Amino acid sequence: MMIQMIVLLTVTSVLPLQCTCVCDRNEIFYAVADDNDNISIRTTENGRFVAKVSYTHCINTTGWDYLEILTSSKEDDSMQAYAAGLLEGWITADLINSYWYNVFQTFCVGRSDLCVKLNEYMHSNREWIISQVMLKNGSDAYWYQVGLMYKQLDGLYDGYKLNIKKGMQSLSWENFFWMNIQEDLYDLCDTFNSSHPHKKPFGTGSCSVLIKLLPGHKELYISHVTWNWYETMLRIQKRYRLNYKESKLSNQLVFGHDIQFSSYPGFLYSMDDFYLISSGLAITETTNSVYNPQLWDNVQPIGQILVFIRAMVANRLAPDGLAWTKLFKKYNSGTYNNQWLLINYSLFRPGRKMPKNGLLFIHEEMPGLTETQDVTKQFLSQMYWASYNVPFIPEIFNASGQGDMVKRYGNWFSYRNTPRARIFARDHVNVKDMSSMLFLMRSNDFRNDPEARCESCVPPYSAENAISSRDDLNDLNGVYPFEALGYSNWGAIDAKITSYKMFNEHMFLSVSGPTKGTNGVLGKYCWSRTQVKNISHVGLPDCWDFKPETHHWVF
Repeated sequence: MMIQMIVLLTVTSVLPLQCTCVCDRNEIFYAVADDNDNISIRTTENGRFVAKVSYTHCINTTGWDYLEILTSSKEDDSMQAYAAGLLEGWITADLINSYWYNVFQTFCVGRSDLCVKLNEYMHSNREWIISQVMLKNGSDAYWYQVGLMYKQLDGLYDGYKLNIKKGMQSLSWENFFWMNIQEDLYDLCDTFNSSHPHKKPFGTGSCSVLIKLLPGHKELYISHVTWNWYETMLRIQKRYRLNYKESKLSNQLVFGHDIQFSSYPGFLYSMDDFYLISSGLAITETTNSVYNPQLWDNVQPIGQILVFIRAMVANRLAPDGLAWTKLFKKYNSGTYNNQWLLINYSLFRPGRKMPKNGLLFIHEEMPGLTETQDVTKQFLSQMYWASYNVPFIPEIFNASGQGDMVKRYGNWFSYRNTPRARIFARDHVNVKDMSSMLFLMRSNDFRNDPEARCESCVPPYSAENAISSRDDLNDLNGVYPFEALGYSNWGAIDAKITSYKMFNEHMFLSVSGPTKGTNGVLGKYCWSRTQVKNISHVGLPDCWDFKPETHHWVF
């Protein structure tokens, strides 16, 4: 159903982009509707409530902003989705512009032919998806949720347009879509055999994950460390409480009506990915590289759906880990290929006997191929599961070309003997509580840790070889066997941890910014001191030395 939305702004003040001392707390705005379903944004709930947003700007205090959206279950799902996007786009417009400027501003400079191909792909893909949404007309739960993602994105774009300041660059709807497919976009560039400005160094890692079961089963931790370009550090923790029904024909609320996740301005999903979901699932991933270029032939604009949509649809509809994998693998795009990890906290009780299956699933994919395994028994046997950008499932490992990389470069590309695998195997036993878990996930002592050694490197070690990388500290003039081990403005930009107790309280512990390393041996990252030059970092603090924090949501 097409809904005409007229936005009447009654708020004249604008949240500042920068905060000099303390966070701006409890800034709440409402989306209300009249009898004709026209929506306005107000400072008070003066009208028919559709949605509300709480926004806290804290990046200079904690390294994060915080955004929470709650919608009314009494309203039509399309109204909820559009209003949720509208509020977020309006209230974060400045940050969205800054993120685009830092990350995407020069993407198409000197690459016009590439961007023509990308736009053609995305136009064909969008046309096919919208045709399927209209064909199903709300009767199919999967396609119904896909349609709501597009409706939320429409709202996000419209809200942003309403808060464009004089002199600000005005982004297009397509720009918003590009942001949400950032990781897919880089793989599409590889599909078209083209370079791009944010191409990851060959072989580089991209995130670290540890799932740790304490002795006696007294606690279950899951932690994710994002590795990314430092200019992406405009971060927002989000909570979406969107009270959708499963489909137009159902009165059943989706399982994932409440999702907390780490994210970025203008994104409707995490991208990290790190999700805590009302279904009982905690979901995360690390990215696997495609070293077999023949696989890119499987990437097509028709019949496939990009990851941000597939992930959020599965997050909303799945009651458990296996169901999530079955939903997610539908219409596999072959882009942004990951090892997904799905912990079902609803099956865990501290100190009690563990289930024999269903507690931990992993799902891996390559273009044209997906595989799922229940690894609960192996997890319980070894008391941990680590993920570090190397496929576990043999079919995926072999199809990806990872085995060829082992033959060419050695154990750095192997599953069991790559440095992070050995560090996790060595150090997971030291995890006793939240503090020691964080210590491990932020660890990096590359100049002294024997697992960070690189005998063919000059100097003979690499800051890539750690749970939290700091590639900006590698020698700018060093000699390395492949790009990932060398210098770049790439590294771990956060750590996030939840436990059974925190999960049930809708919370996670987090710290933002590049790691200072084990016991602070690496020092804090400052833009003004780094070797990284000519990198846009609008809206980002100069120095990153933030304390771990736990955010308490407002609604």
